[in-house]
Amino acid sequence: QVQLVESGGGSVQAGGSLRLSCELSGYTYKLYCMGWFRQSPGKAPEGLAGIVIGSISIYYHTDSVKGRFTISQDNAKNTLYLQMNNLKPEDTAMYYCAARRIGYGTMTCRDPLTPGNGLDARGQGTLVTVSS
Repeated sequence: QVQLVESGGGSVQAGGSLRLSCELSGYTYKLYCMGWFRQSPGKAPEGLAGIVIGSISIYYHTDSVKGRFTISQDNAKNTLYLQMNNLKPEDTAMYYCAARRIGYGTMTCRDPLTPGNGLDARGQGTLVTVSS
């Protein structure tokens, strides 16, 4: 069973940076899309980005983070990263790592990794707080 464990959240002032990490374990299927979504209180989950494990295929699922957030992976460590720069107060949210098997159905890594959207696993979440 796929397990995802996030780390790296915290509090930062506007304009600052944080890097989130997500360690993937327990998977046997070879083709996964892994990525991030976030959720603020009272708001719907927002897909941020996804990457096909072991490839260079990257998809950003929202314009609100383009140019500021970068998704990457370290295959040797089975770890996914989200580098977040120039953080804004509106980035305050719980950030979740998520995974979806791809290559056998209609959903691809272009589809946001959000609950109810074909996820196979999600992490417990890590809180990011950005103060002005």
